[in-house]
Amino acid sequence: MNRLLHTPEGVRDIYNNECARKLRLQSDLHEVLAGYGYSDIETPTFEYSDVFSRDVGSIESRELYKFFDRDGNTLVLRPDMTPSIARVVSRYFSEEEQVIRLCYEGNTFINNSSYQGRLKENTQIGAELIGSDSAEADAEVIAMVVDCLKKAGLDEFLISVGQVKYFRSILKELKIDEETEEELRDFISNRNIFGVEQLLSKAGLPEKVHQVLTALPNLYGSVEVLDRAEKLAVNEDGRAAVQRLREIYEILEDYGVTQYISFDFSMLSRYHYYTGVFFRGYTFGTGDAVVKGGRYDHLLQHFGKDAPSIGFAAVIDPLLLALERQKIPAKAEPELTELTVTSDNRREIIRQACELRAEGKRVKLIYSKEEA
Repeated sequence: MNRLLHTPEGVRDIYNNECARKLRLQSDLHEVLAGYGYSDIETPTFEYSDVFSRDVGSIESRELYKFFDRDGNTLVLRPDMTPSIARVVSRYFSEEEQVIRLCYEGNTFINNSSYQGRLKENTQIGAELIGSDSAEADAEVIAMVVDCLKKAGLDEFLISVGQVKYFRSILKELKIDEETEEELRDFISNRNIFGVEQLLSKAGLPEKVHQVLTALPNLYGSVEVLDRAEKLAVNEDGRAAVQRLREIYEILEDYGVTQYISFDFSMLSRYHYYTGVFFRGYTFGTGDAVVKGGRYDHLLQHFGKDAPSIGFAAVIDPLLLALERQKIPAKAEPELTELTVTSDNRREIIRQACELRAEGKRVKLIYSKEEA
């Protein structure tokens, strides 16, 4: 294979109509974020490795792209935008007491195993609401996600909402090590009831705890599932977690977007910095979530600022794939005017082209080779 003509595994070239559609999609989504009052921010493509350390709760170290600067410091290509935003806010907005609304676009890099078939470089556009722990803030971000997906052209999609605090309320009643907890998370996330049962059979748990853990893989659905989750809750923390979801749902009714909302108590994120409500957006045509987000009330403390926060990221590449597979037509590009330049009309054609471009029109010059 000639490496000069090929990209490494997990990355790809984007060109012609696909590239134009991608840029238009990013512009459309940015328009939604700006419409909600979010200001733009840019962070570096690579950071010190500490920004994405195990303590922060981002992805596993082995999935990071690492390298060294000339002073021997370990640097990583960002796998996730949120810790970078948290670092920036903690440094430049450390004394800010008002709610901060920021939005961004950028590429992230995760060294996935090759068998997963996922891209290792993805473009994301997202937003972070920092400084509010209210249900209104949760609902605002989820409603903004719905508007983004509608703006992208999707009609059929689902925002699946989970609750970290509900699962943590159950863990309070357990005495299991970290390895067993991760195994339990995997079984529940994959809705592997047999695996959950087998793992719990060795633990000798109280009946109510055993009952809720074995119910979790199937504890998902429309708003009615909240009643069942509340009955299964093993303590007050669990009931409070369900109540928070009720509050969010009521506010989303005011936004008029509840037809896109479902709840899933079996959904557990790999990002351990999430502290409360979190969500994923799904649609036809791709197995991956096209949107991921949630509340992370303690992440900024790692960087020196105590501020509750919630945010989301839309992953552009699977979103584009879904649009293509659903045969949703791309928005028409502005008409392109072609003008042919010869030695006789060059001055006039160039003047005409400049005037048209000044009016915001697209103009391509065609250079003709004339016979001597």
